[in-house]
Amino acid sequence: MGSHDLRFMRQALELAERSLGLASPNPPVGCVIVQSDEIAGRGWHEYATRDHAEVRALADAAGRTSGATAYVTLEPCVHYGRTPPCVSALIDAGVTRVVVAQVDPNPKVSGKGISALRSAGVDVDSGLLRHESARIIEPFARHVTTGLPLVVSKVGMSLDGRIAAAAQPGGRITSEEGRKFSHHLRLQLDALLVGIGTVLADNPRLNYRGELAKARPLLTVVLDSFLRTPPDARLLQVNARPLIFCRLDAPRERRRALEAEGAEIVPLVHNASGLDLNQVLKELGNRDILGLLVEGGSEVHWSFLSAQLVDKFFFVISPMVLGGKTAVPSVGGVGYPTVEEAPRFCIARSFSVGSDQVLEAYPKYSRSPASPWLSVGEDSEW
Repeated sequence: MGSHDLRFMRQALELAERSLGLASPNPPVGCVIVQSDEIAGRGWHEYATRDHAEVRALADAAGRTSGATAYVTLEPCVHYGRTPPCVSALIDAGVTRVVVAQVDPNPKVSGKGISALRSAGVDVDSGLLRHESARIIEPFARHVTTGLPLVVSKVGMSLDGRIAAAAQPGGRITSEEGRKFSHHLRLQLDALLVGIGTVLADNPRLNYRGELAKARPLLTVVLDSFLRTPPDARLLQVNARPLIFCRLDAPRERRRALEAEGAEIVPLVHNASGLDLNQVLKELGNRDILGLLVEGGSEVHWSFLSAQLVDKFFFVISPMVLGGKTAVPSVGGVGYPTVEEAPRFCIARSFSVGSDQVLEAYPKYSRSPASPWLSVGEDSEW
């Protein structure tokens, strides 16, 4: 594969990024159709439009498809779902070469699309910018292979790892750009989770307020063992049917009051550490939640970390120091008793948002197929 292949695949990846917030519960996919070294058609997937990226790109090419090359960020599907197979559309259009960035992790596809194209005489190259494509479909890949959502934690903190001053629990730590980054994560993921401590301290809205369109409403999730969420909480006023997990023995009168305000209450078993988070993730996975954003607070971050349920962690670091023994730490709980027992992270990226610095880090136990801890070759599949 040459430099022109790299150039066209990068453009296909840019189109796939347009799918973020629009494709779920399907994966974000981009495709370009190239005829005589020029782009003849472009397409990306939006769940509401049904047509996949390849079909939209073929339509955009308006007949300039015979002998063309298709660059697609995810292996074309070969099965009937909401739409006919994209493999058939590419073959019928006369495409003679397909360059695929990533083999589809969906067991219904997973190499079958590539095999079908080759059986029809289409030249297929795969693996170009595979890692970049894997990052874009990370939530989908996690869910389609396990039935569980990708768990992405995010914390805004000071240089010394504090999320709030002792005397001002609701004070702002990160910059305006840092807060916009949080909404960029809310755009990409399907659900947002906090604990009751955050609700009582900040009375947050917990909705998506970014500039780009988000087709699937963000599901608001609260861990609230005893249903202490106030019936007049802002999250109940601005979100359609927020989901509140509680203990089986939570007060019934509080449940009725919250249900009257539109909340859905899901009682769960609890253990010494609190609500069973594995059951929380299973329930969300059953609702086709591909990606879950955990925004805290301190005890919630510890609960997910200590249970080894975090797949990726974004640390948004503000250039300030709070100090003191009573300022709230980014991760609370009892902590790890020894340095040897603490989980190790691999920092995949670091970048600036305004005056803040963002670290994108994966714990060694991450179950994300895009984790940098995985030792995979360029030709490896999921």
